Order: sequence, then C-alpha cells, then structure tokens
Amino acid sequence: MRQFVGVLCISSTALLSACGDKQSNADVERAFDNVNVIDESNLNDIMLTVADPNEGVTYFRRSLQDEPNRIDFRRGLAKSLIRAKRPAEGLVAWREVVEHPESGNADKVEFADAQIRNEDWQGAKATLDSIPPTYETYKRYRLEAMVADANQEWKRADAFYEVAVGLTTTPSSVYNNWGYSKLTRGDYAEAERMFTQAITYDPNLFTAKNNLTLARGAQRKYELPVVPMTQVERAQLLHTLGLSAVKQGDVELGKGLLREAVDTHPQHFEAAARALKALEANVTN
Repeated sequence: MRQFVGVLCISSTALLSACGDKQSNADVERAFDNVNVIDESNLNDIMLTVADPNEGVTYFRRSLQDEPNRIDFRRGLAKSLIRAKRPAEGLVAWREVVEHPESGNADKVEFADAQIRNEDWQGAKATLDSIPPTYETYKRYRLEAMVADANQEWKRADAFYEVAVGLTTTPSSVYNNWGYSKLTRGDYAEAERMFTQAITYDPNLFTAKNNLTLARGAQRKYELPVVPMTQVERAQLLHTLGLSAVKQGDVELGKGLLREAVDTHPQHFEAAARALKALEANVTN
C-alpha cells in the first residue's frame, strides 16, 4: 500500500509539474503576444508620423499581404498615401476602408477629405451627408465648411467654420480657410480679420501671412502687416503686395514694392526681379 501511495504521489507530482509547465508556457506565449501587439502598434504609429510617407506605404502594403482583413493596416495605407501626396491612390485606399465591415464615421470623414483632395466636391458632400449629425468632430465640420464654400453656400460655410473653430485648440488653419472664403466673396476687411486670427494662433503660418497681404492689397493698404516675419518672408510679402498694387492699377507703387522685395531678399529673388523687369520693359515700350 505504501508503495502504491508513493507511486501515486510521484505520479501526482509529475502531473502537477507537467501541468505547471504547460501553464507556464501558455503564460509566456500570452506575454509574447502582448509584447508583439504593443510593438506592432508602436511601429504603426511611427510609420504614420515620423517615418517617410513612402516607407509607410511600403510597410502597410506588405502588412496587408500577410493579413488582408486588418482594417488598421488599410487605414495606415490610406493615411500614408495621403501623407505621400498621392491623393488618387489615397482615395482608392480610403474607399476600401469605408467598405470594410469594421469601418466607422471617422473613416467616412477621412474618405470625404480624400475626395476633396481629388476635387470630387459632389462626392465629398454625399459622404458627409451620410454621417449622422450627432457625430460632431472638428475635422467633420471643417470639411463641411469647405464643401459649402465650393457650392457658394456662404451662410452654411460660416456656420460650419464657426463650429469647427470651437472644437479645436489650434484653429489657425480653419481661420485661414475661412479668411480665404471671405477673400473670394470680396469681403476683404473680414478676410483681413480672419487671417490675422490665424496668425495669432500660429505665427509661423506663412500662407495666412501671404493671404493677409493679399486682403490688404485688395483694399489698397500697401504697408506690410505687423506680424512676425523673417527676412525672406518680408521679401516674399513685398512681392505679393507689389503685384497686388499693379493689379489695382497702382503701377508705380507696385514697382517700388517689387524693387524693395529684390533688395530685401538675402539672395537673388528671381520672381520679383522678373516681374519688375517686365513692368519696366512695358513702360519703356
């Protein structure tokens, strides 16, 4: 009997040991799975932010070959194509994302963005209209405003821009777009106000500085706006202001501004020099 008990104990110990080994192996495998998920997630983020966009395209395409049903890889490919300034391919990729059974409203917003980048304004409107009004995000309203602008629905555009501004802490690009909308309508004073707001939130946004100069030139305000600017930017803004003056019929003033642009630029300013030469040749003739 003692012998049997001894054997039983040994067998039980071996069994427990075996069970323990199996459990331990399962735990290890599960731990490695978690590590792989974390590493993959980090790599995906890197490919969508700091990596070269075309490298991101290659990475996500390769990943989709292994796991074609992964929607995160499809999103990554679509975003990378847009980042790489390949909008036509990006549009195709985003269409595949929104057709995926796991896609959501955020994907439709990105698809609408890709449609706008491909100048498919009607398609973008249809996509945005398919999103429930309860889905309220900064990007959704910014795109809604841009579509309304394209359709010259000014009141809708203003309403959407206003909502978009309230949904972000960095509204510089919204104010810049809103200002450009006002500029195209001929509301130059309001455009000037919007561009100034954009620069207040982002002093490095040169597009807004250039647009502000255009708005001032359209009002025959030929002094540079009081905004932060580098020497190169100052020369470029003088060039913009000079061309605006010429367009308004103030040719001599425009020539003076173009000369100042050439003199201000730390290097040879070909565009301003060429415009000045053409104006002087025209006057001589």
